[in-house]
Amino acid sequence: METRRFGRSGVDVPVIGLGTWQVLDVGPAEVPRSRDVVATALDGGARLFDSSPMYGQAEAVLGRALADRRDEAIVASKIWTRSAEQADRQLRAQLEFYGGRVDLEQIHNLVSWEERLPWLEHVRERGQIQLIGATHYSEAAFDDLEQVMRTGRIDAIQIPYNPRQRKVEARILPLAEELGLGVIAMRPLGGEGSVIAPPREVELGALGVDSWAEALLRWALADRRIHAVIPATSRPEHMRQNMRAGDGRSLGPDARQLIARLAE
Repeated sequence: METRRFGRSGVDVPVIGLGTWQVLDVGPAEVPRSRDVVATALDGGARLFDSSPMYGQAEAVLGRALADRRDEAIVASKIWTRSAEQADRQLRAQLEFYGGRVDLEQIHNLVSWEERLPWLEHVRERGQIQLIGATHYSEAAFDDLEQVMRTGRIDAIQIPYNPRQRKVEARILPLAEELGLGVIAMRPLGGEGSVIAPPREVELGALGVDSWAEALLRWALADRRIHAVIPATSRPEHMRQNMRAGDGRSLGPDARQLIARLAE
């Protein structure tokens, strides 16, 4: 699995991770399959797992699935609340789920970031988190995200990026590169609860891929300012397919342009 370094933090992150929204928010009957997905990811070198308190049971399920393999994982979680008391509760729960530490703690959707940022810096001083990040799913919030980035107090951002959502290319990605910030791409297969449907008029072999999902993931990773993508899946076989995009093979500009056109 290819890794890319989060700029000034010096942390090497595998380019393929696992998003847990919806897919790990499961009941007891589906927990074994969740464990299989997490184990498949770890076995293939996809060590980055992204979750949040707003994802229902996903954090608890992920923590149990990691179990004694926690040291192999890079856990990126989030704080999502306007309440300082609730922020403490969310952190305490995460520390219990993830063996006493969170590798990347993100301010989810920039909620109360002015209050959460100094608090997270204090938490980092205690050694309970390693890196601090900020996320937002909406292009309308990019002005605020840029403001947070320019504070010089965060290590990474998480933004939507796929052939249909490219506004980050104008300002956010250049700024992240300038500041040496890590960039995690959410929604690499599409957004708003629906994936970008595969085209009918092209053979995947002509693109050098085995699946349309692999094509989209390679499209995002062809921009070297993207350090990792976090597609969500509840199926081990899809996790294996996704990991093929992390083998380090470069997607040429012509193929990338074609994928973007097919995704329109």
